[in-house]
Amino acid sequence: MRRILCLIFLCVAPALLAADEGRIIKVLPFLVDTNGNIARSPSLFDRDAYQAYLHIHTNDVSGMRYDVQCSAAEDLKLRLELRVTGTNNTLQTKTLETGVPAGRFENWTQLKLTGDDYKNAGTIVAWHATLWKDSTQLSEQKSFLW
Repeated sequence: MRRILCLIFLCVAPALLAADEGRIIKVLPFLVDTNGNIARSPSLFDRDAYQAYLHIHTNDVSGMRYDVQCSAAEDLKLRLELRVTGTNNTLQTKTLETGVPAGRFENWTQLKLTGDDYKNAGTIVAWHATLWKDSTQLSEQKSFLW
């Protein structure tokens, strides 16, 4: 019995110890109100209800915030590409970038499109998040319409 457990451990241990260089786990897009908030309280239910309110009352919206959960074994670059309708109702791409610090656990990174950039962008149709190490793409997540 002990030999079987040792054999299983030797087979599984390298997979558990091998760390990813980096990966994107989740991307959450949120509307931001004029005060810079995505919710009125920390409750997830309230956040979802307030997001539904902001979708209806667009005059209260001042931008978009994308919360990206990712893990990184070293310092990496997070790039978020947005497909937006431009002034002539043609699709254009807007790019946001930020650094992701290295860490043992997953962390959340925020990318914001607010102010005049948000007003001039038009309607956001789709998003595509990628994680980069120099010129090598390590991971990606994209919306359904990308």
